[in-house]
Amino acid sequence: MDQLTFANVKPNKEKEIEIIRKVCQKGEMRKVKPTRVDIYLESKNNEIYLIDIKTAKPNKGGFKEFKRTLLEWTAVVLAENPNAKVNTLIAIPYNPYAPKPYSRWTMAGMLDLEKELKVAENFWDFLGGSGSYQDLLVCFEKIGIELRREIDHYFKKFKNK
Repeated sequence: MDQLTFANVKPNKEKEIEIIRKVCQKGEMRKVKPTRVDIYLESKNNEIYLIDIKTAKPNKGGFKEFKRTLLEWTAVVLAENPNAKVNTLIAIPYNPYAPKPYSRWTMAGMLDLEKELKVAENFWDFLGGSGSYQDLLVCFEKIGIELRREIDHYFKKFKNK
């Protein structure tokens, strides 16, 4: 964590997992209370995915804590089963910069972007399969059209303030 914070190394999820795996059964075990996992998935071949859902524009300090959480989750899983195939991810449900790619300078140097971050379409299609994100957008559009009057009425009370 210190090496990432001071930009002495680049994030490398596979290497980080192996470093944790080598020490996860050594020394004195301490009880910890890790941050709650938002989504826990386990594949048919016992591959574990622990996902933390975040807002679209977290600040720089947030990414440091997010990385710490991902590493702690990895350590907790590997302490129980050092042979586990564990994946920890940050998920951002939508891209406020669309149609441009999601780009936050605040995540630079903290996350292995290919292995630890899923944004918008990547996230929803990962969960529900190819096309899930587009299906979700269509649902939101239909509901928005159907409930337009109610939505407009609700937000009128905030216009005059």
